Amino acid sequence: MTAMAALFFVLNCTIKTTLLATLASPTTSSTSVIDEIRVLADTTSGRICTDADATALASTDFGGNVSVVGARPAAVFYPSCPADIAALLRASSASASPFPVSARGCGHSTRGQATAPGGVVVDMASLGRVADSSGRLAVSVDGRYIDAGGEQLWVDVLHATLVHGLTPRSWTDYLHLTVGGTLSNAGISGQAFRHGPQISNVHELDVVTGTGEMVTCSKEKHADLFDAALGGLGQFGIITRARIPLTLAPARVRWVRLLYANAAALTGDQERLISEHGALAGLMDYVEGSVLTDYQSLIASRPSLSSFFPDANDARVAALANEAGGVLYCLEGAAYYGGAGDTSAAHVDKALEVMLRELRYARGFAFVQDVSYVKFLDRVRGGELELRAAGVWDVPHPWLTHFIPRSRILDFAAGVFHGVLRHDRAMGPVLIYPMNRGKWDGGMSAVFPGEEEVFYTVGILRSAVADGDLHRMEARNAEVVRFCENAGIPCTQYLPHYETQEEWAARHFGPGRWDRFVQRKRKYDPKAILSRGQRIFSYPLVD
Repeated sequence: MTAMAALFFVLNCTIKTTLLATLASPTTSSTSVIDEIRVLADTTSGRICTDADATALASTDFGGNVSVVGARPAAVFYPSCPADIAALLRASSASASPFPVSARGCGHSTRGQATAPGGVVVDMASLGRVADSSGRLAVSVDGRYIDAGGEQLWVDVLHATLVHGLTPRSWTDYLHLTVGGTLSNAGISGQAFRHGPQISNVHELDVVTGTGEMVTCSKEKHADLFDAALGGLGQFGIITRARIPLTLAPARVRWVRLLYANAAALTGDQERLISEHGALAGLMDYVEGSVLTDYQSLIASRPSLSSFFPDANDARVAALANEAGGVLYCLEGAAYYGGAGDTSAAHVDKALEVMLRELRYARGFAFVQDVSYVKFLDRVRGGELELRAAGVWDVPHPWLTHFIPRSRILDFAAGVFHGVLRHDRAMGPVLIYPMNRGKWDGGMSAVFPGEEEVFYTVGILRSAVADGDLHRMEARNAEVVRFCENAGIPCTQYLPHYETQEEWAARHFGPGRWDRFVQRKRKYDPKAILSRGQRIFSYPLVD
């Protein structure tokens, strides 16, 4: 079954392999990038576009703070299958001046990481638009997995698996992102404390390396490439397929939000909920949290929150915020039940009873909803549609996300939430939630704090709506980084961005991890073709 599924998945590409091999010819090395990539139009089924509209779109991303002129590629490539991508990478590798190539899924990066200035951006969605793309989402009920193309959206993975009463275990908060995109970073959400990030929930990958080699890899075969690609920021290959394990799907979710007057109570309760021991262990399937530095502005900017905090509670919440010095905290939890699983509504009711008795939230400020599993997982989509309707979705997003060791999270809260961000009337959430280090794989490329058993994700996810917002928010982000440096708080960026290779080596990876990262780069992308928009490597490759 396993071999047949993999064969079916790539069958539509294999018939082109012989024809595409000619693209590795070194004769392309003396021509311009445009001339080199135009050859692909005749020798692959992929489509090449060099017009201004296409290249301008490929120069932008969700962050909205990158110059289109500086990030513009020479062309956008629309592949029909992974073999087309391999041909493109072989053409670049064979050139005397290898041109950069970056894969673009939904364009949800925030600092131009998926751009390819002067090179080629691969429109990954094109893989799912061809006539014979049905095999790009293939569920094996017996094997309890789904083979998903790297271009597929997680929301489509969800619906494809639910048809069979199955579901992946680990998610992102926003499902309208590609499989290859999140796996190239880590893929985190409130389920990560139990199941690990999405990269810890993959059986197998198909990867096209920087040399144009198409490799199927796993922990059992080509394990080094498997580990390199997962969390590898697109530096070692383009993920064209992922085999994701599945479990029995629930039908409903009890969704809870509790308000807290201080960070110590919130984080203490979060850590009890993610622990494998104690009275609260195993009660929640999802644990996150947020910081409300300006409650009224947050409600005004996110109308969907009013369903949890009805208008009738505004005066009470405002009074609590005033008593707490202006900053409130919110614990968000979810318990799954029903469907194909064996957890009943009565069991969840009992779990909530225990949790609400044990936790140290502000009494009288517990809000509970019962929603479908799909509605819960796709919850951010509703907020997105509201913001789109208001004309404030396609704006700059100067996001900053850090992993913070457990031992310093209260120091961080005091200096940032009650200091730098105090009275910050900005639109967009500030998230805070813990994860267990043991659920992460240190052999993979993703970087995370390794000294303590628990570390926190803190995401400052702001939107620059008004004139001057972007500059002000970037200055706030820089102030947060300076505070951490001055306070000696170790911070690891998630969705990282640095300007120079020296910063990447010293501030993000550290000596041991950097050495391994460079070794893998030399092995799988020796000409530094892939994802130069990350600003980690350039050609020629140097340490």
